[in-house]
Amino acid sequence: MALDVLTVEPLHQGPDINRIRLMTEPSKKPASPPNLLVPSSTKLTTIEAKRIMSVLDETIHKVQLVTLLSHVASGDKDLERMLGEGIMKAVREHEELCQLLLDNVSYLQRKERQVQEEEELEEERVLWDRRLSIELQKSALLPLKRQVRESTKNTLRLLLSNPQAASLLQTQMLGRRAGAQRLVDSLMELRGFLFEKLLTSPMEARDKAQFIQDIRKQNRRNQETINDLERELAASMKNRDAEVEKENFVIQELKNHLQQVLRFSDSSLLRTKQEAEKQQKADFRASQARVAKIQQELLLLRSQFHSLVMENREAEQALRKKYKVETEIENWIQKYDMDMGEKQDEYEELDSVYKEEKAQLEELKQKHDVLMEEFNQIRAEQEINSRKRMEAEQELVRMVRAATVIQAVWKGYLVRSLLRSKRRKRSKSKAKDKKEKGKKKGKDKDKEKGKEKGKGKGKK
Repeated sequence: MALDVLTVEPLHQGPDINRIRLMTEPSKKPASPPNLLVPSSTKLTTIEAKRIMSVLDETIHKVQLVTLLSHVASGDKDLERMLGEGIMKAVREHEELCQLLLDNVSYLQRKERQVQEEEELEEERVLWDRRLSIELQKSALLPLKRQVRESTKNTLRLLLSNPQAASLLQTQMLGRRAGAQRLVDSLMELRGFLFEKLLTSPMEARDKAQFIQDIRKQNRRNQETINDLERELAASMKNRDAEVEKENFVIQELKNHLQQVLRFSDSSLLRTKQEAEKQQKADFRASQARVAKIQQELLLLRSQFHSLVMENREAEQALRKKYKVETEIENWIQKYDMDMGEKQDEYEELDSVYKEEKAQLEELKQKHDVLMEEFNQIRAEQEINSRKRMEAEQELVRMVRAATVIQAVWKGYLVRSLLRSKRRKRSKSKAKDKKEKGKKKGKDKDKEKGKEKGKGKGKK
């Protein structure tokens, strides 16, 4: 599934300790204690650091939820029933959009590979048309990517609004894919690095840099000493080879001389044997006299030896105690050498781990730069959409008010027109009544006048 993940800057940029060789001679200055590489505090003290860690924790939580959406969409009925219809509907729509996007991307990749394979066979115009069509299709994928982002946000909004569903989804860790699990593990590892960086104060960072710089200086001096010794060793080896060649030449000459001597030694050996027999007889006689004298001296020396043994036993006991102390000191020295060897192995392991982690941080930094650009674009689009939405709402409110005013005016006009018609009818009816009453009164007056005239005539 498509997912936008925010990362952080690398923890620090220091010298590469992998290039620092081991020291061959003890330094004149005492080495700094290893506590310089460990932060002094164990808790975050500033509000900014706590906010950074809270933002990273929230991002990791969202990534954990999003990486499990494909497992939810695979069709576990029990899980669907526990999550609810609304969440499952959003998850299925999101899965369909992601699958559609992946199909389009794979199709474009196949077309690009096909165009690259046919570069030598086709004409430039045909290839240019195909590349243009591929670019147009890529630009057509932007709305689909936007829909996938909006779908991811909507699904996360539904899951976060339902903590029970989110906790239930997090229990399905076995359904997460290997790549997604590596992403989550990398984020957790990044959280540890960031936490350690936030715990490290500027003074501690400066001390670490100074410590590493001192080590590099010592290593440089030791390397110069090693180079001098290597040059001296090369010169001595050269001198030794020359001496060996000379000795070989002398040995060869001696072998030749020895062969000549062996040729003439037989006669001299016979003479020497006769002389030796004569001398042996004389020496035997002299030796008997010496043996008697030596036996007397031996008795004397035995008595002296006994006295010397008694005297030297005390000195031997003192020397034994001294030897015991020396052996203990030698044992302590051997133990110290073994401990230092173990520390050296531990340092090399930490060095290799640091190298791997630094490479991972560089990769995360590159991803962070790319994702920050996408995040800024998305935020700009959201601001534009929110402004348009506010303007549309304001326009709708004005139209509703205008419609309300128009309806009120129209209703008033209708009421007034009805009242006018009723008034006209009433006025017409009143006018008719008045006319009829006037006519009746005129008739009555005429009758009365006729009667009065008849009475007048009768009187006359």
